[in-house]
Amino acid sequence: MSPLLEKILTEIGQLTPEEQLTVMGYLVERVKKHVTQPQPKRKWSDLKGMAPYPLFGEDAQKWVSRTRQESSEHRERLLYNVPN
Repeated sequence: MSPLLEKILTEIGQLTPEEQLTVMGYLVERVKKHVTQPQPKRKWSDLKGMAPYPLFGEDAQKWVSRTRQESSEHRERLLYNVPN
């Protein structure tokens, strides 16, 4: 630990709890400014054309039909295979 940091910590230790909270708040805000950088907001339209068609090699309508059929089969298995 540097001598300057030791001196600062010693002096902070001599402050009242309220003053110590003020120092903590100051440090938190200071670190936030240097650590966090705002992420640019993106628009859905920016994603246009990024994924190849058909996505994952399957036509969208075929995917919808297949997943609906799988869901129906799954529900039927749950409804009719439940032990009494």
